[in-house]
Amino acid sequence: MQSQLPTWLNQIKTTTDLPQLEALKAALLGKSGAVTQALKGLAQLPSIEEKKAKGAEINVIRDALIENFQSQTQILEAHAIKQKLNAEALDITLPFSSFTQNSSIGRIHPLTSLKEEIADFFQKRGFTFAEGPEVEDEWHNFDALNIPSHHPARQNHDTFFIQNHPTHLLRTHTSTVQIRSLATQKPPLRLISVGRVYRSDDLDATHTPMFHQIEGLVLDKNIHMGHLKGLIREFCSTLFGVADVPVRFRPSFFPFTEPSAEVDIACTRKDGKLVIGKGGDWLELLGCGMVHPNVLTNCDVDPLEYQGFAFGMGLERLCMIKNGIADIRQLYDGDETWLKHFGSFSF
Repeated sequence: MQSQLPTWLNQIKTTTDLPQLEALKAALLGKSGAVTQALKGLAQLPSIEEKKAKGAEINVIRDALIENFQSQTQILEAHAIKQKLNAEALDITLPFSSFTQNSSIGRIHPLTSLKEEIADFFQKRGFTFAEGPEVEDEWHNFDALNIPSHHPARQNHDTFFIQNHPTHLLRTHTSTVQIRSLATQKPPLRLISVGRVYRSDDLDATHTPMFHQIEGLVLDKNIHMGHLKGLIREFCSTLFGVADVPVRFRPSFFPFTEPSAEVDIACTRKDGKLVIGKGGDWLELLGCGMVHPNVLTNCDVDPLEYQGFAFGMGLERLCMIKNGIADIRQLYDGDETWLKHFGSFSF
């Protein structure tokens, strides 16, 4: 058999068809193949020494055949895939008008455009994106965020709890992403998250049971309220395209920040229009504050070493203000005429 090995290896190497290769493999290594029959013939040899020597020789031949069959199979499979891809190739150089002549051109939804705009702002300032599940447990949604058991948000009339799973719910804010992120990341860090949240609200011009929230977190040594105010002022000016837009920080209360503040921007309302950046009126925009020490402790972060700030805002609210949309329900109506007006072709 040793003398036949070069011939067999050459047959394997020159076979260019997968079915033919499988047939050759069966003829050599199959149940009735030459190598298998040779192994069965060992029983006819007169001595144990001859059986061992002949068996070792056949095993070497078998291993060489197996290795070459595997190599040639990979080569032929790769060639077959390449041929299939070439046969299915599409010509992407067709003129634009040739496939859009009889079809309407879509628009990017204003929520999507705004999300990308906000993402670009924070990414340029060193923030990284984080995500988390929409179905949460009470620890991540409430307990870790210093929200006590008697807080109204933990009642059924404010929160969607999962049937038959009383400790699980649809998250009410994206602050849960901060808690989950701090389980695997430690300060210093800058995180931003955008995602769907759910609250048991009526569906009207300013409320929906589901909406999108933007949540930011900055933790480092020596972070103070001045850093938060500077970032928010810069964000508001960039978002609304108004240099040095007047921003007001009103004292407020959130269980997970201390001190806490609501942020208002200056505006004026005239002839049914809202103008940002001037006038004697104020428009509430977002909530923020310094991260409560209890939240840091719950996440195994030493509040004596690290401190930081967090902020949260509704994406729909920002979109309505920025685009002059009066009814939040219009964002989800799927009206093509509306989308042609408020949508865009690029980010």
